[in-house]
Amino acid sequence: MGANDLAKVKFASQADPKVLEGFKELARKEGRQFQALLDEAMRDYLERKQSGRARKHVIAAYEESLVKFDKLYAELAK
Repeated sequence: MGANDLAKVKFASQADPKVLEGFKELARKEGRQFQALLDEAMRDYLERKQSGRARKHVIAAYEESLVKFDKLYAELAK
């Protein structure tokens, strides 16, 4: 059973108009429903807060940069 198979609960909240419009615009650009984007954002936020560590794709990008820019980092550390 995937995340989209679960029952949804309606709720009301308030948001900064610029943040809300940014979410709506991103949903339009990605061809996704606003609710799906909001659900993903809330899940990502919970995962980050509950795990106490960076998400996997962030760690992967960091490790890749270590390989790619190793010499630069060594020079900057001097």
